[in-house]
Amino acid sequence: MSLIVRTPVDPTGRPYGRRRAALGVLCLSLLIIVMANTSLIVAAPAMTADLGLSGSDLQWVIDAYTVPYAALMLMMGAAGDKYGRRGALLGGLAVFIAGSVAGSLAGSVAWVIAARGVMGIGAAMIMPATLSLLVATFPRAERARAITAWTATSGLAIAAGPLLAGWLLEDHSWGSTFLINVPVAVLAMAAALFLVPPSKASGRGRLDLVGGALSVVFLAALVYAIIEGPHFGWGAAAVTAAVVAVAGAVAFVLWELRHPRPLLDVRTFRDRTFAGANLAVVLFFLAAFGSIYYLTQHLQFVLGYGPLATGLRLLPLAGAVFAGAAVTNVLTPRVGMRVSVVLGMALGTLGISLMTGVTAASGYGAFLAPLLLLGAAIGLSVSPCTDAIMGAFEERRLGIGGAVNDTSLELGGSLGIAILGSILAASYESEITGAIAGRLPADAASTAQDSVGGALAVAGRVAASGHADQAALLVRAAHEAFANGVAHTSLIGALVLGAGTIIVAVLLPARRRPRPTPEKAPESPRIPQEISH
Repeated sequence: MSLIVRTPVDPTGRPYGRRRAALGVLCLSLLIIVMANTSLIVAAPAMTADLGLSGSDLQWVIDAYTVPYAALMLMMGAAGDKYGRRGALLGGLAVFIAGSVAGSLAGSVAWVIAARGVMGIGAAMIMPATLSLLVATFPRAERARAITAWTATSGLAIAAGPLLAGWLLEDHSWGSTFLINVPVAVLAMAAALFLVPPSKASGRGRLDLVGGALSVVFLAALVYAIIEGPHFGWGAAAVTAAVVAVAGAVAFVLWELRHPRPLLDVRTFRDRTFAGANLAVVLFFLAAFGSIYYLTQHLQFVLGYGPLATGLRLLPLAGAVFAGAAVTNVLTPRVGMRVSVVLGMALGTLGISLMTGVTAASGYGAFLAPLLLLGAAIGLSVSPCTDAIMGAFEERRLGIGGAVNDTSLELGGSLGIAILGSILAASYESEITGAIAGRLPADAASTAQDSVGGALAVAGRVAASGHADQAALLVRAAHEAFANGVAHTSLIGALVLGAGTIIVAVLLPARRRPRPTPEKAPESPRIPQEISH
């Protein structure tokens, strides 16, 4: 019979011998979560053409994954602490596989959105489990390096998703990009049974279900408002969601302050290191994810690269992430967390600011330095922040620690894509409206104003009708409008991240204080002692 890791030991015993192999499994699980979004970016044009997606449809295809992912992480992290972190990982992988298969078979907008929602639920189970299992498995002396490897994996996924999706799209339909995740997830599930130790908290008590429900309500409403308001206007739906988010957040904080065993002890945010690390993650991913989102569109729609060529041109980002991670392993222990984080955020600000000079005539070279700087910034900044956030939680609450870190990351990414994406859309619409005024029928003009992809599709129809000169003018106007939008949006992104860099520099202490709580008592299952048949 196969050998499967089953038996836990006292956490004060010797370190788990297979911890590095287990780290590989956890990084593999993280890989598919990030690739689920980055692969979709290069598949978006084919999906838009096949399903006839509007700009609103495409936004919700992307964000149907984000809403459940962000909303459920705190609750899923707590459930993993109580019932088993490896079980949460395996369950999340199974749900993720189901959503991926459903997405590959989708034939309508509603079906794709539903499949992406299921994938988001699976991701909410996987993400905090990977980080809590990592911290539970590695001794303190080795955790920073393990977290750095975990962080570097996200940089690899940012480039690997578009690259693999582009390769598939050369000969297959957009549905094949959903299947990228399936073999990786199946491999991760099988390997987890043999290599990842069982882990859960002892003495966790009953789950704070009311706090969990309030967290789901307020985070779901917050993310929905972030997506709906900037992109589609502050109508009744967006305003209602914002009000629910505020009311839910207030109710959550008041409940958690009074509960004897809260889902999340909100008093932890009084600690400057913890608060500063979370703020840095939110602001950094707001700027980084937003800029990568529109940079990728520029490569495809303006420079005309296909999906595979786009993926190849994102590889410098992944390489820079690994370089930044290698540097932070040496730099942070010597100069402290604040220097590493602030330096990384400053590099990210510089990278985004370089895109303010982009024009329709700019080639790929104009984006190479921003990609390298953003990648180095991710590698340099994120792992010290994650290490600080996880260090604020005692061993029995590692799932919640991972969920807090990942929620900050996801909220930042959602804000970046929503806010910077809406600024880009508004700038593009303003620019192209003047350029095409009176030159197109009303319905064609509306499509062209909706997105650069829509404008290029209209240009294709105009050319097919025998008006090649008019089509060329429309393509030129769309390229110029989008490039100007990228430059304008990059300026806003750089200002936001630059201001955030100053705030984080003031907030973070010069040297991080020692982690607050020693491991006082043994937990129940954390790392395995032996292999059972």
